[in-house]
Amino acid sequence: MDLKKLGKALLLPHIAIMILLLPIATALLVFSMVFIGTESMVAIVSYVIAAYTLTVWCFKIPYLIRFFKTFKNENKYARRWQEDTRLRVNVSLYGSLAWCALYGLFQLWLGFYHHTFWFYSLGAYYICLGVMRFLLARHSSKYAPGEKMQTELIKYRACGWVFLLMNLALTLIIFFMVYFNRTFEHHMITAIAMAAYTFTALTIAIINVIKYRRYNSPVFSASKIISLTAALVSMLTLESTMLTAFGDGTMTATDQKWMLGATGGAISVLIVATAIYMIVVGTKKLKELKTEVENG
Repeated sequence: MDLKKLGKALLLPHIAIMILLLPIATALLVFSMVFIGTESMVAIVSYVIAAYTLTVWCFKIPYLIRFFKTFKNENKYARRWQEDTRLRVNVSLYGSLAWCALYGLFQLWLGFYHHTFWFYSLGAYYICLGVMRFLLARHSSKYAPGEKMQTELIKYRACGWVFLLMNLALTLIIFFMVYFNRTFEHHMITAIAMAAYTFTALTIAIINVIKYRRYNSPVFSASKIISLTAALVSMLTLESTMLTAFGDGTMTATDQKWMLGATGGAISVLIVATAIYMIVVGTKKLKELKTEVENG
């Protein structure tokens, strides 16, 4: 028996086998954690398969990096996506717009059905996000960045005003969380998935806010600020979920309310500060642009 070939086959299996292992390992882990506990034979097998799957994928990372680099350089659609910043922004804006519109309308319907301001507040929050993204997507689809600077600044400033309105809806959400102890209840695994998504979204949003400043486009900057604000509010939702899913009884209800109130207050203040900054900067640059035009 050739041990070298056997080791290579085990650590570097065919890509089809690796792809097949992902859903199998995930399904076994979820099944063992949710339904049968962590000490059964099925659970032990699921841990072994999950560890093996993670190991072989880690060994495959250098090959995957080379593959994606080659694909990015040789595929014309991948090159266009990499080089066309406007395309990426438009796809992001329209995708987020569709999500905000559908989810916001769903929350408004729940508010109408259950007759509660809780769902009305959530609906208003997502509708506000959708309005801002609609304003930006409409402009970005027609004009290149910087082509209509005055219009971009007006929309940038308008987003600041919408942020102020959106903060009213956020204040209601925080009020319901703290005063009425209205929190989000999810299973432990769902909570972990939400945490992974939220921290990823927040990290990407922070990077994009910094990255897209170099394009000197108020519309691009505003779109990334919206994503950052949405990620911050998701952190509040995540905190509420974590307190419910992983609470061990050591923290009293009052302590949880203080924690949610402090986090919600900090996020609310940050949104207001961002809104004021956008309004002030937008107004200042509009005046400077007007002066430049008048002076020829």
